[in-house]
Amino acid sequence: MTQMTASQKILAAHAGCEKVTAGEIITCDLDLAMANDVTAAPAIEEYLKLGTKQLWDKNKIVFVADHFTPNRDIKSAEMNKKLLDFVKAKQLPHFYDLGRGGIEHIILPEKGLVSAGQLVIGADSHTCTYGALGAFSAGVGSSDLAVALATGMV
Repeated sequence: MTQMTASQKILAAHAGCEKVTAGEIITCDLDLAMANDVTAAPAIEEYLKLGTKQLWDKNKIVFVADHFTPNRDIKSAEMNKKLLDFVKAKQLPHFYDLGRGGIEHIILPEKGLVSAGQLVIGADSHTCTYGALGAFSAGVGSSDLAVALATGMV
């Protein structure tokens, strides 16, 4: 029997594999995808370039207005508007904005959206903090998040 780390066990389970090893390329089903007010706008632009109207699962997509709340200038307001328009158009229930928001990496656990054994990606370098809850989590770029929004896979 091959021993695996907790991360390998989570990744194997989400890839539908018996085991995974370092260096192996796998495709995994996600439990949650997240972006904030800075990273959502470019991810949304990349999603729109895919030319799909398909959205993976609106209940597993989380957007948090975190860094520029309230907006500090016109550019941040425009980025937030792109986020708000997308949230409204796609009727996303997990949007945490001014008055409901805060630090994204605190909001998700507080709302019970992240738990042990999950596979979570976020367009933020601090997404890996969910490992403290027993999840496998990693920060990704806008293109990766865009594909996840459409497919639920990484």
